[in-house]
Amino acid sequence: MKATAELQFVPIGQGVSVRREITRVIEWLGQQDFILEVHASGTNIEGEMNAILAAVGQLHEALHNDGTVRLVSYLKLETRTDKEPTLAGKRL
Repeated sequence: MKATAELQFVPIGQGVSVRREITRVIEWLGQQDFILEVHASGTNIEGEMNAILAAVGQLHEALHNDGTVRLVSYLKLETRTDKEPTLAGKRL
C-alpha cells in the first residue's frame, strides 16, 4: 500500500548540534526507494507503507548503534483507498 508520511527524528542528549545524526538519516533515506522532500523540521516521504515503517525502526537501530543514547521520532502517516497518495498531490 502506498503512503505519504512526515518523519522527524530528535536525538536527545547529543549536545546543541544534531547535524551529524540528521545528515545520516537523510543520506540513509535517500538510498531507499522513496521520494523525499527535506524541510526545516523533518522529511516528507512517499513510498510503500511497510517500507516507511521499517525504515523508522532501522534508523532507530542504526543511530543507537552509532552512540545516540536517546532518540525520539515523530511519524505522520497517510494512506488512502480512493487514489494513490503522492507528495506532488499535496502541494498547494
